[in-house]
Amino acid sequence: MKTTHPDRMRRRLARRALTLPLPLALVLATGLALPALAGRAAPPALPAGGDSLALERRVKAAFLYKFLGYAEFPAQAFADSASPLSIAVVGSDDMAMELARIASGRTVGGRPILVRSMREQDAVPPVHLLFVAGSDTERAGRVLRAAPAAMLTVTECDGGLRHGSIINFRIVDERVRFDVSLDAAEKKNVKLSSRLLTVANRVQKGGA
Repeated sequence: MKTTHPDRMRRRLARRALTLPLPLALVLATGLALPALAGRAAPPALPAGGDSLALERRVKAAFLYKFLGYAEFPAQAFADSASPLSIAVVGSDDMAMELARIASGRTVGGRPILVRSMREQDAVPPVHLLFVAGSDTERAGRVLRAAPAAMLTVTECDGGLRHGSIINFRIVDERVRFDVSLDAAEKKNVKLSSRLLTVANRVQKGGA
């Protein structure tokens, strides 16, 4: 009987967790119903109207929470060993509330998670993850240019990587997927796990 090494199984499950259809990805990303990994499901069609937007927001929030576990920040990004992982959401109170709900009571690397909602005109404080909501590429560029250097930056607009974002969400075949810029990660002094890169829709190395 063939056996599976535990580490190999964990890597396999991690890859599947980031590529599951939307509802299953949301369930897994929020730490619920792990047995669902054993099943296979065809990508479901997103519901029409506001339900589609709400589901997309919940899934993206779940992925933002998961990204923290696949990123390594410089030691100077924390005041001490008890400092929280901080997230700033620019341009969407709904996303900030959803992310705060998912992260409530959970930790990453033993650190609690602090979520704050911000407007474009607010000065972004030093945080570990910055998410710029919305499809306005120019606004995303302005926010990213004004942001502090060492942080994981995530956008959801066309051309987000060209404006310096490390991760940019995309909808591909009714799934939430993401592209990654290794050049931007290096500039921000953020190291990304190879497990994250293996499930990215596209990994950009060097120029756009």
